[in-house]
Amino acid sequence: MPKISLDMPEEILNDLKTHIGDTKKFISVADSIRTACRKMLDQLDAIDQYHGRR
Repeated sequence: MPKISLDMPEEILNDLKTHIGDTKKFISVADSIRTACRKMLDQLDAIDQYHGRR
């Protein structure tokens, strides 16, 4: 799997970390970012389909 690097404001990272842990929604920061990207891509696909671009 390719690795990427990105800059992120500290307040966003801190907000993400409140949802990460054994008893929370995500297991890691990377997992939360992957999930968010997949959801965003699904939304973009739906928008493209609505506009007849797919």
